[in-house]
Amino acid sequence: MKVSEELSEKIKAAPKKPGIYQYYDKDGKLLYVGKAKSLKSRVASYFNSDSGKSGRIRLLVSKIRDVKYILTDSEMDALLLENNLIKTHQPRYNVMLKDDKTYPWICIKNEPFPRIFKTRTLIKDGSEYYGPYASVSMMNTILDLIRKNYKLRTCAYHLSKENIDKGKFKICLEYHIGNCKAPCEDLQSKEAYDRNIDEIRNIIKGNVNVVKNELKESIKTAAAALEFEEAQVLKVKLDAFEKFQSKSTVVSPTIHNVDVFSLLVDNDLAYVNYMKVNSGAIIQGHTLEMKKRLEESQSELLEIAITEMRERFKSTSKEIIVPFIPDFEMEGLFFHQPQRGDKRKLLELSERNAKYFMLERRKQHEKVDPERHTNRILEGIKKDMRLQALPVHIECFDNSNIQGTNPVAACVVFKNAKPSKKDYRHFNIKTVVGPDDFASMEEVVYRRYKRLLAEDEPLPQLIVIDGGKGQLGSALKALERLGLRGKIAIVGIAKRLEEIFYPGDKYPLFLDKTSETLKVMQHLRNEAHRFGITFHRNQRSKNSIQTELSNIEGVGEKSIEDLLRKFKSVKRVKEATLKELQEVVPLNRAQAVWGYFNG
Repeated sequence: MKVSEELSEKIKAAPKKPGIYQYYDKDGKLLYVGKAKSLKSRVASYFNSDSGKSGRIRLLVSKIRDVKYILTDSEMDALLLENNLIKTHQPRYNVMLKDDKTYPWICIKNEPFPRIFKTRTLIKDGSEYYGPYASVSMMNTILDLIRKNYKLRTCAYHLSKENIDKGKFKICLEYHIGNCKAPCEDLQSKEAYDRNIDEIRNIIKGNVNVVKNELKESIKTAAAALEFEEAQVLKVKLDAFEKFQSKSTVVSPTIHNVDVFSLLVDNDLAYVNYMKVNSGAIIQGHTLEMKKRLEESQSELLEIAITEMRERFKSTSKEIIVPFIPDFEMEGLFFHQPQRGDKRKLLELSERNAKYFMLERRKQHEKVDPERHTNRILEGIKKDMRLQALPVHIECFDNSNIQGTNPVAACVVFKNAKPSKKDYRHFNIKTVVGPDDFASMEEVVYRRYKRLLAEDEPLPQLIVIDGGKGQLGSALKALERLGLRGKIAIVGIAKRLEEIFYPGDKYPLFLDKTSETLKVMQHLRNEAHRFGITFHRNQRSKNSIQTELSNIEGVGEKSIEDLLRKFKSVKRVKEATLKELQEVVPLNRAQAVWGYFNG
């Protein structure tokens, strides 16, 4: 691409250091923010030859009039800066994080005898905030566990030592019903209250084992001192923590302080599920929806999501479980792609959550915007099947000739990835003698598109042949005779392994077994098979019924139809009397039929 001299100089002057680059248009509006290990090589790659670049990238480059750089000490710093700039400025060509929710936090208030409560507002007053919690039910479970096992105050009084000593506060109802130990009248020491807060801090962080071990020691100490009532209270608390942990543990409790990420890409959208695991229990979980803008790779999408989610949920984990080892490094972090064991189960659980979220979003999109849903499916077929045009109109052919009799063929038509039954067509094989699938396929494909061309009807963007290389080759011959080879995409789909064959390619394509593209291909093939078999059965039935009656001289098709309409079967025609036959057809034909069956 041709660029201005001023921009060319800025591209050449890019430093060979890590940092951020920002592209601006002619009006000074920020178009794109990116990060790189080496700014010089990364920026230059945009302005090299256009070959191999997607249309979106070429469009972006055509609008760039200025570029600015911000140097950083490391790639990790560049990653964090890039994330902040994207969220602040939301450039048009950057990945869009489709998530505008405000999530709640658990707050430990910065005050004497701290209160603990949930909030959506973060105030910088020295208070501790844990979260945010994407699952409100998970947060409420933790708060309920805390309330049932710790007697904390809920009042907003300033419980300073001076105020307590002056006797400014009176015991309230919460004390009398057993929910508070009245630190306001110095009935609970600050040291004892703070010990509870330390335990609660560990519970919120997921370190339940630490609290359990401390409780076990306290029970032993109380029992040794013959304080059995205190030991029983502690035992009840320990049982509650055991029950909570058994419900929340999904894998081995030895898996501690680990982040889990999984990624699913669905055309121009990507879904990244994040789980925070402590002591084998999931304490955070969220799925992020991302809109792709510039054909970002899976590694780039994962990189953006990891940075965003770790910052949002204030993660300090050093180990990150991922579905693949990404192309980037993060200082102090270890990426792990498990192949088996408990960590593999965690990754699979994360993938199931991402898939469930994706399917739910698809349902929403289909209801709200059916056209967009259809376009997404068609775009997926185009990409998976390596097509040049969007396959709005697809046709599929199948032959049917059980035991070599009554050879027929079927053509089914899908428009916008759905059956268009009014356009279905069936064919009686006319030029082929005997069970020859290849010749039959060539005949029906030739007849179908010769007629469409003669009637100036629109041609499909994709032809699917039910069969392997042989049937595909026969269909190609028909298209070549019509001058359509190379003008319409054509593939064969084999029954056994669902492999897709392309003309001239000896290696088949295997589609993802869970992909929508394969489901559409299977639906096409099954519809063609069903439609063809139904027609074949009708033809066999019709021929077998008419064979004997049509052998009678002087009895035509109209008379045969009238007789079958009246008597329902050939057997009943045979058993009918001459008088009964005469009531349906003229006397001479009735005599011919009766004489044929009665000698």
